[in-house]
Amino acid sequence: MPKASEIKKNTAVEINGEAYIVRDIERSVPQGRAGGSIYRMRMYNAATNNKIDETYKDSDMLTLADLIRRPVTFSYSDGDEYVFMDTEDYSSYSLNKDTIEDELLFIGEDTQGLQVVIVNEAPVALDLPSTVELEIVETDPSLKGGSATARTKPAVLSTGLTVQVPEHISSGERIKVNVEERKFGGRAESK
Repeated sequence: MPKASEIKKNTAVEINGEAYIVRDIERSVPQGRAGGSIYRMRMYNAATNNKIDETYKDSDMLTLADLIRRPVTFSYSDGDEYVFMDTEDYSSYSLNKDTIEDELLFIGEDTQGLQVVIVNEAPVALDLPSTVELEIVETDPSLKGGSATARTKPAVLSTGLTVQVPEHISSGERIKVNVEERKFGGRAESK
């Protein structure tokens, strides 16, 4: 049983015998409290997709729900449905665009390390690796000597995500992006 402070996005927790997927976590430290953080979690019921908001102290214990994680690759999209193929047994899982809207910003054609989260034999969420590699499709021209400064510029990636990159990075380059922080994490190794 993890503490509230150890819960991450897309974790499945059990509340009153039902499985909920944590979609958003907001941490706050109220003034005047002796060191205790408060975690506000927005969760969706895995079966009905009903939304609830819960607040926990950092030391509150939560029960993890029974779930299965399967390694997948992005296969194709059909309208608002996104289809992922299991890399081990080749079965497919469909997830609605609304369910995985934030995650889609990090899924390129060849993104590795994706996992589908299955609760009660139904796919309910997508787990991303901690970093992904994406291509820059649009940014200002690189500046000679730009690496000597810590200044950044916006770069639009192949998925539509915009991140700040150092001035010496140019369009067409592949970069690593930290998924949780939505930040530039360095150049990707060339293949």
